[in-house]
Amino acid sequence: MRNSLTAWHSSPYLLLVLTTLFWSGNFVLGRAVHTVFTPFTLSFWRWAVALAILLPFVWASLREQGPLIRRHGPILLLLSILGVVNFNTFVYIGLQSTTATNAVIMLSVTPVLIVALSFLLLRQTVTAWQALGILVSLVGVLVIVSRGDPGALLARQVNSGDLWILAAVTSWALYSVCLRWRPTELKPLDFQAATMLIGVLILGPLYSWDLAHDRTVAINAATVGSILYLALFPSILAYIFWNRAVAELGANRTGQFLHLMPAFGAVLSMLFLGERLYGFHAAGIALIALGIWLATVYGRVRAITH
Repeated sequence: MRNSLTAWHSSPYLLLVLTTLFWSGNFVLGRAVHTVFTPFTLSFWRWAVALAILLPFVWASLREQGPLIRRHGPILLLLSILGVVNFNTFVYIGLQSTTATNAVIMLSVTPVLIVALSFLLLRQTVTAWQALGILVSLVGVLVIVSRGDPGALLARQVNSGDLWILAAVTSWALYSVCLRWRPTELKPLDFQAATMLIGVLILGPLYSWDLAHDRTVAINAATVGSILYLALFPSILAYIFWNRAVAELGANRTGQFLHLMPAFGAVLSMLFLGERLYGFHAAGIALIALGIWLATVYGRVRAITH
């Protein structure tokens, strides 16, 4: 596994395309099985199986780096909560009542949230064009959340699932920014395994709560296949690819690739879930894309030409 993953190291852009494809599949599958798995159960088994797959490759190295892991325990705990526990559980809660199409479109606002959080947490300069881009993208999200009806926001008739997706998006943006403090001495697979282990320990009691309330899942080809997909592709490969891309390109440039997810997610949702795109989706996508362009491209071009 180490050799195959190292082969991707020289192609961060390809890694990001694959990452967004895998994560789009996570949203579509999460929606497809929302009546079969509870959010806590799906999240727990996703990460437990992913950890079981990864541990044989990193166990010896983890034991050697035990003192290093303990020394960096606080930041590893924070990154695990934001990127392993919160993000995925919030997504699965949201997909109980909103569509996969809505979810992947709203996730594409992450790049401008990363810019905003980089300003708040790292004091990185935000230009007027970036600020405008953030505002325009957030308007695009509100268009989708309100289903194109501003009155729905005023009447507080907003789908709770969309709000959970927004919480997930915010958590992921924070995770991407906080990767700046990731312990660089930890090898990529060791870092991933450590955050997975912490996440599973946190999710365990939540899964036990499901079991205590008799919320069990039948074991069959569909449920096992779903967990295996989630464990291998969106969990192990996508997270390693994303972390490496952030390390090489930075959080702001990496975050721009998330706007591929509406395209991947919409196609997968139409193929596998029979979902449709509506006018408010198109308007929201256009505003989010314009905001990303203003925040990450146009402002930079203006700075160069002036």
